[in-house]
Amino acid sequence: MKSLTLILFLNAVESNNPKSDQGSVGGCSGVPGIPGSPGHNGLPGRDGLKGSDGMKGGKGDRGDKGGTGKTGPKGSLGQRGSMGPIGIKGEKGIKGNLGERGEPGPQGENGTANSINWKQCVWNRSDSKDTGLIQECVFKKRNSATALKVAYAANMRVYCPGGTCCGRWYITFNGAECSGPMTIEGVLRISNSRDDPLRHGQIEGLCENIPTGSIRVAVHVGNCQGYGSSDRHSGWNSVSRIMIEEYPQSRN
Repeated sequence: MKSLTLILFLNAVESNNPKSDQGSVGGCSGVPGIPGSPGHNGLPGRDGLKGSDGMKGGKGDRGDKGGTGKTGPKGSLGQRGSMGPIGIKGEKGIKGNLGERGEPGPQGENGTANSINWKQCVWNRSDSKDTGLIQECVFKKRNSATALKVAYAANMRVYCPGGTCCGRWYITFNGAECSGPMTIEGVLRISNSRDDPLRHGQIEGLCENIPTGSIRVAVHVGNCQGYGSSDRHSGWNSVSRIMIEEYPQSRN
């Protein structure tokens, strides 16, 4: 065994010696040596270049429906939107049942139903005035919620031989004509007549929205709209009168 080891050693020395190669002729190759132990792994190399994107894959199958998540916190109140259009009128609902009878209310103030407030002013005087005040009658009104019913009755005429003329008789309250709802008036018109037509007539009406207190109710005569002055007469040879009544102001 020692001899074999020595021969291998010598052969290895001679193979590494160039001079021995020059002097040897037809030498035999030595026996291969024992493989050495594996070396350590080298250090990791650097990352290579990023490759190009691959082709888009096909659409996958739809996954299972996930579970219901938790309810989030309540958000803050938003701004109020603008008013929408008026909706279509709905159908009439079913009539409800009659409600229970309520308790009696407190006693109201004393009314005027049992105490009628009225007045009349009468006179016997012929008045040939063509325009102006004929007669005034002062009336004391008690309730602001009532109306005044006024009537004027007398002989009246308008005269203009050979032409057309018109006269207007009307009522005023404290110097102003009625505006609730309209004036209280009457007109007489005559055309192409030589007669002196003295006839009894009456004008009357209700006037609302008149305050309480002393009211000067008066009858006047004047021109009709669109006509000039003419010969007029009021109260010829008879009694004339103004009748005033405080009337309940109740309308349908």
